[in-house]
Amino acid sequence: MRSRAAARKLGKFDTKTFLSTLNGGRKILAFAKKRTIFVQGDSSDAVFYLQTGRIKLTVVSKSGKEATIGILNEGAFFGEGCLTGQPLRLCAATALTQCSVMRIEKKSMMEVLHREHAFSDMFVAYLLSRNIRYEEDLVDQLFNSSEKRLARILLLLAHFGKEDAPETLIAYQSGDPGRDDRHDSLGVSFFMNRFRKLGFVDYHSGGGLQVHSSLLSIVLHD
Repeated sequence: MRSRAAARKLGKFDTKTFLSTLNGGRKILAFAKKRTIFVQGDSSDAVFYLQTGRIKLTVVSKSGKEATIGILNEGAFFGEGCLTGQPLRLCAATALTQCSVMRIEKKSMMEVLHREHAFSDMFVAYLLSRNIRYEEDLVDQLFNSSEKRLARILLLLAHFGKEDAPETLIAYQSGDPGRDDRHDSLGVSFFMNRFRKLGFVDYHSGGGLQVHSSLLSIVLHD
């Protein structure tokens, strides 16, 4: 009879297969644009992996004020707070586009993290990378101008610097790009109009926004 170690060598663990197949506490869910994946205060009993699409994470204060704390693209994990004993969700997750999401039960996630070093290394590397991104966002918020912060956000959303070509973003949400919105405390409408005139961004007839690599000059300029 083969030993467990020998059997595991023959059936080598594959991270991509694990994150794309149904088995052992894993299921794939489809969410339409604007659909809620989970809400703040829900039971925290599973980790989610974003196979395709884009989601946003938001929190709501006791006074009812909502803030976006993250926008995640495919390949991202979220809801991992359950692994540290978090009983309830501290934020809400909503689909910004049509999404395919794998739900991994807490028990299954804990088992694979303890059993498969390749998977645990990948997961830890992802969390560290995201933590660095949050630190960069904080520094950005504390020290950079509103114009630089907006340019950086647009480049991040357009996947600038990734292997794939920059993509068209979701429709602009603040109205006519050429209109100065007096209620916009960060001057988003003003800067978006300026970026358009300088040729850094283009608006398409369907409402999409194309970000050009030349926008990086705003971020790098001192």
